Amino acid sequence: MISAPPTAGRASPTVIEIRGLCTQFDDLVVHRDIDLDIEAGQMLGLVGGSGSGKTTLLREMVGLLAPSSGTVRMFGQSVLDTDAQRRRALRRRFGMLFQQGALFSALSVFDNIAFPLRELHTLDEEMVADLVFLKLAMVELEARHARLMPAELSGGMVKRVALARALSLEPELLVLDEPTAGLDPDRSESFVKLLRMLQRELGFTVVMVTHDPETLAGLATRLAVLADQRIVACGTAAEVAAVDHPFVRNFFGSGRAAAAIRQRQS
Repeated sequence: MISAPPTAGRASPTVIEIRGLCTQFDDLVVHRDIDLDIEAGQMLGLVGGSGSGKTTLLREMVGLLAPSSGTVRMFGQSVLDTDAQRRRALRRRFGMLFQQGALFSALSVFDNIAFPLRELHTLDEEMVADLVFLKLAMVELEARHARLMPAELSGGMVKRVALARALSLEPELLVLDEPTAGLDPDRSESFVKLLRMLQRELGFTVVMVTHDPETLAGLATRLAVLADQRIVACGTAAEVAAVDHPFVRNFFGSGRAAAAIRQRQS
């Protein structure tokens, strides 16, 4: 089994620790004995073929889905903690950006971003408004956009509003499911640059699922490859590309992926 075990002399704390994770739905085995560590400040890209269980693993990392066996710990705490108060406190430490944005269609941009803040029940509306407009500015949107409804937004704006909502509680961990899916190349590149800038400024850890080589090259500092129900490679893009495995050869041998890796290395 190839995995990413703890390393000696580590300077950065572990944000996510997965040990012996197995996932099975009836007779379908999705994951088998997965071990993975994600350190603070890393930007990990999780890649794999269709049906390899990338999004399932992402959901297990944050406690939205329970594995069949094994453990997942975030910031040293089980993501399936039975104590509701501790579980709520843990969930405030990460933000999640879903593939299609998952904005509430009946709420304005302002109310979408304000939703997690209001759930705290500790902030008055003036403070909520200040924070909403701050988050809008962080994702390079204007105050006038706050009154728009999701149906009035372009695909790129939906992503930015969803990102603003994911960052509303100033999380230490940002989880991204296909962050540039549905965007044209120019908007995808702009969104990647925005994410990279915010990560440098705020220092949060990133875990993302993506099939797009340019997004991986633009964001990920490490990659983990899911195939054959396990992690078959984990490391830098160059280290992973050198692994002799059919999926790795096919994915990283493509023109786009090879060009993206060369650009990152340069």
